[in-house]
Amino acid sequence: MAKFDYQATTESGRRLAGTIEAASPDEATELLWAQGMAPEKVTRAKESDTSSLLDLLLAGKPVKPQDVVLFTKQLRTLLKAGVAITRSLEILQDQSEHPQIKRSLERMVTDIEEGATLEAAFRRHPKIFSKLYCSMIRAGEASGSLPEVLDRLSYILEHENKVKNDINTALAYPKIVSLALLGAFLFLLTMVIPQFVSTFDRAGIELPLPTVLSIAMYRLLTEHWLVLLVVLAAGFFGLRAYFNSAAGYVVKGHLLLRLPIVGPLFLRSAMSRFSSIFAILLASGVTVMESLAIISEVIGNGAISREFEKLKAKIEEGRGIGGPLRQARYFPPLVINMVEIGEESGSLDEMLQAVANHYDSEVEYAVKRLSDALGPILVVGLAAVVGFFALAIFMPMWDLTQMV
Repeated sequence: MAKFDYQATTESGRRLAGTIEAASPDEATELLWAQGMAPEKVTRAKESDTSSLLDLLLAGKPVKPQDVVLFTKQLRTLLKAGVAITRSLEILQDQSEHPQIKRSLERMVTDIEEGATLEAAFRRHPKIFSKLYCSMIRAGEASGSLPEVLDRLSYILEHENKVKNDINTALAYPKIVSLALLGAFLFLLTMVIPQFVSTFDRAGIELPLPTVLSIAMYRLLTEHWLVLLVVLAAGFFGLRAYFNSAAGYVVKGHLLLRLPIVGPLFLRSAMSRFSSIFAILLASGVTVMESLAIISEVIGNGAISREFEKLKAKIEEGRGIGGPLRQARYFPPLVINMVEIGEESGSLDEMLQAVANHYDSEVEYAVKRLSDALGPILVVGLAAVVGFFALAIFMPMWDLTQMV
């Protein structure tokens, strides 16, 4: 039950205002009529400070990707069985053990009963449902194939979550080596090098380049640490602000795709998402132009998103998909050729699904090799740091022994 504020007039002409509990605005209106009042205005009551505090407490327990996947599968099953959308959400609200999902579903049911579209109801909960999720809901709602869209959406969410977990697992060893690398650098710079600085100064010998650089870094870290901290903080927040801007978002996307080792992984992941979403949208009856608009919004890479905007402009000129795609950046030949074949044969959604399956496998294989590729590089980096400081110490020590 929800609370509604109302303004009404009694049979005697007296105007009243108050709050009434009901399942929907229509039910609240009927209750007021039953009580002998003519409602003039019925609106959903604003939440109290207690509700706001409850929201704050519930927000402390984040919704996991697995929770969203489970909800999506359950909603698809209910809709496939012919259960109405509002009734399906009420059932899932009763079944959910997550307080934030439970409360969000309650609000969604109320919003839909008040006339909001399904997509609008989902978009009011961005901490649970992503842009991709809401866009797919819109496509399924418009085409009348919501269960089928939810079925494929659950696969996409599950696959992307698995890839993310696999990446975290693959990066566990490189993270440990990176911490060891940083620890060795700071230890040698702040604990070992200072022991020899005074000795080298008293000897008056000409210091080799590794030693000069080591002493300069040591003094910078110990004598100007505040300036260094301010510069690093300014650089970090400045870059973050730039990358959050429209132009910076595109530049960040381009840089990510050009990174060694992980750049190809980002590209394969983007192609997998593009192909999967495009296939679902086309199979659901969404037009190519609207599909590209949705993909541009949810692809997750600014550089590729900009290419979709260019594609839309060229397709509007009546040039088809394959030709403009061939002129675009970042799209591998496999994607271009499969799209052209699908466009010619009238089975574009099937070709795109085949591309998506291919890149799903490619991403999983690349993730498994990620740790093997990064590990040796970091070990070499660790050896280089230790070797650099060893030269910084032993080269002048050798010169000292020659003076004796």
